[in-house]
Amino acid sequence: MGASLLRLHFHDCFVQGCDASVLLKDTATFTGEQSAFPNVNSLRGFDVIENIKAQVESLCPGVVSCADIVAVAARDSVVALGGIGWEVGLGRRDSTTASLSDANSDLPPPSLDLNGLIAAFQKKGFTVDEMVALSGSHTIGKTRCSTFRTRIYNESNIDPMFAKSLQENCPLKGGDDNLSPIDTTTPNFFDSAYYTNLVNKKGILHSDQQLFNGGSTNQKVLEYATNPFLFSLDFGNAMIKMGNLSPLTGTQGQIRKICNRLN
Repeated sequence: MGASLLRLHFHDCFVQGCDASVLLKDTATFTGEQSAFPNVNSLRGFDVIENIKAQVESLCPGVVSCADIVAVAARDSVVALGGIGWEVGLGRRDSTTASLSDANSDLPPPSLDLNGLIAAFQKKGFTVDEMVALSGSHTIGKTRCSTFRTRIYNESNIDPMFAKSLQENCPLKGGDDNLSPIDTTTPNFFDSAYYTNLVNKKGILHSDQQLFNGGSTNQKVLEYATNPFLFSLDFGNAMIKMGNLSPLTGTQGQIRKICNRLN
């Protein structure tokens, strides 16, 4: 569940800013972000956020936004899985709309090459090094067979035995929704094994392995693989920056009573 809450925060902030728009269900006036290609059958944890919100509302109604809850839950989930925390600024308010088109255009898909990844993160104001650090969130979580099938059957920059092991749960046809850990080494622990996997050509997603494929990000991957503390420090700083992506403040937006619908 920790990976789900971290992914929720990422997929929220990358679209309209950290405004809890990803939590909104479709309405008569807009189609929400949950059915966007990078989100559908992928995002989890909505019920956890709603449960937290319900408890907060019972004690302190109309004060704590869903956007703040998502940001804090993302941080706390990393800490719960052995990672190092970071300071989460508060005071965000919730959006009154969501955008399917923005989610489809702004969230980087797993098919991107390195230049595409760099461009997607630069669009949001992140440096190349920050992109590499944030990619380390893939040290936890799972991914669907349909997102990595092409890689394990067709790409050459992958360890052959690793590819074969993944093929057992991801056949050429069928099993699209079969899940595999993105970090098969320590899937339930927030550490830097993700980068070690890339060095060993054991990145499960095409976009992951692009970070260590002879390009400009190779050196940073090596640094994180050999210096877990540096990764934790850089990841925390990048997450602080992410949490400050275009938040709604003051009288903007609203503080939703229930996170999946407007007041």
